[in-house]
Amino acid sequence: MSVKKTQLVLIISALGLFVLLFIAPKIAPKHSDDDGHDHAPKANLTSSDANLEVYLNMALKSLEPSKKTQHDKLLTAEQLDSVVVFWDRSKRPDLAAHYTEQLAKKQNNAAAWLKAGNRYYYAIQFTQDKTAIPVLYQSASRCFSKGLELEPNNTDAKIMLASCYVEGSEDPMEGIKRLKEIEKTDSSNIKLQLTFAFFSVKSGQLDKAITRFNTVTRIDSNYIEAYLHLADAYEQQGNTPKTIEMLQKYSAKTNDITARLEINKYIDQLKSKN
Repeated sequence: MSVKKTQLVLIISALGLFVLLFIAPKIAPKHSDDDGHDHAPKANLTSSDANLEVYLNMALKSLEPSKKTQHDKLLTAEQLDSVVVFWDRSKRPDLAAHYTEQLAKKQNNAAAWLKAGNRYYYAIQFTQDKTAIPVLYQSASRCFSKGLELEPNNTDAKIMLASCYVEGSEDPMEGIKRLKEIEKTDSSNIKLQLTFAFFSVKSGQLDKAITRFNTVTRIDSNYIEAYLHLADAYEQQGNTPKTIEMLQKYSAKTNDITARLEINKYIDQLKSKN
């Protein structure tokens, strides 16, 4: 099992899929600085009218009659939580995000808007129709912005909004500027450091990524998943001794017996090749 595969399995097991996807950038680009922005279609994040109605109508037309009836009954009864689950089960996280936003409109609190923004951001990873990507970034940005209107000091919302600028806007450096502004007053924020680290990985700047992941371990020595990211970065550099060292640190700290066995097995494989 490769470090990348081991890393993904273990992080999903330890943190849940959403955590990984909300933090990690979506498309692997090549660029300078801590940005990692790509050449995918860009969105004008200052526009607030983007929506998924076209994609929703297309999806509804393709539903089996019984599924369509089920969906319509849930919607008529205003059971929006159940509609979200319906689209999740239908493997349409983009449409689940759409109805999560409808819930946020009803609840109108910062947590609900942040959840909706995260759902849109998460959906980008899985959307098959690339024409929807700018809409998803705009929608995510709209939700994070609304959350910040209600809770201006919400750092998570600030980080995620900045990430939308970096990855999906016509002005990615605006996102980097926003992230660095956050760093001035909250440099010990793990999510911020991870965001910088992942952007560096995606842009091929592994030395910068390693610095950021090491910062995470200094901030919180119990955030052991950072050692897996460090192992992955060192392996990409071809530095087997450091890869082994990071995996050993993870193995020594984890309470997950299965994870420890898999990691130790991979360490043995690396040692046998070295």
